[in-house]
Amino acid sequence: MVVLDYGSGNVHSAVKALEKLGATVELTADRTAVAEADGLLVPGVGAFSAVMAALESVRGGELIDKRLAGGRPVLGICVGMQVLFARGIERGVDTEGLGEWPGTVEELKADVLPHMGWNTVSAPEQSKLFEGIGDERFYFVHSYAAQTWQLEVQPPLPAAALTWAEHGGPFIAAVENGPLTATQFHPEKSGDAGMQLLSNWLHTL
Repeated sequence: MVVLDYGSGNVHSAVKALEKLGATVELTADRTAVAEADGLLVPGVGAFSAVMAALESVRGGELIDKRLAGGRPVLGICVGMQVLFARGIERGVDTEGLGEWPGTVEELKADVLPHMGWNTVSAPEQSKLFEGIGDERFYFVHSYAAQTWQLEVQPPLPAAALTWAEHGGPFIAAVENGPLTATQFHPEKSGDAGMQLLSNWLHTL
């Protein structure tokens, strides 16, 4: 199991959470280790543009692309989820994302920002990520999010399982899309529910 080391701030709490669940975790950007790991976790805190620049410095987009092309699981957290979309617009700065999903990450339409603290989510019945924890609260810290879902798939490909939350309006709290999974909240800071979610993800590897 690899946590991608590209200079993002919340890597150590993610590593500790996975280790607590019994995973053998390596914090690295080594191409071979990233390619061969059972799972890759991509954390992210800070501005969309800064996270993209840091990812590009280790060719993170290419590493993620190669894993997904081979059906190898990837989990993005917080801004690590946001950069999976095509674009992010933050304080007037329009930045190209990794483009794994179409759509734009924009500021939440809420009176109070950032959206900081515990919030409930609305997970679909088919979610593996939220199995047994669909009614729990999770810890969010963000002012930006994807607020629409634009990926259309043709059968027999399955549609993505989308989990939503509300802060001033609906936004996407989590996505389960084949080998690519992401959460806008921080499971590693979400207590027992977050640990169960990470455990659920590990069991899909």
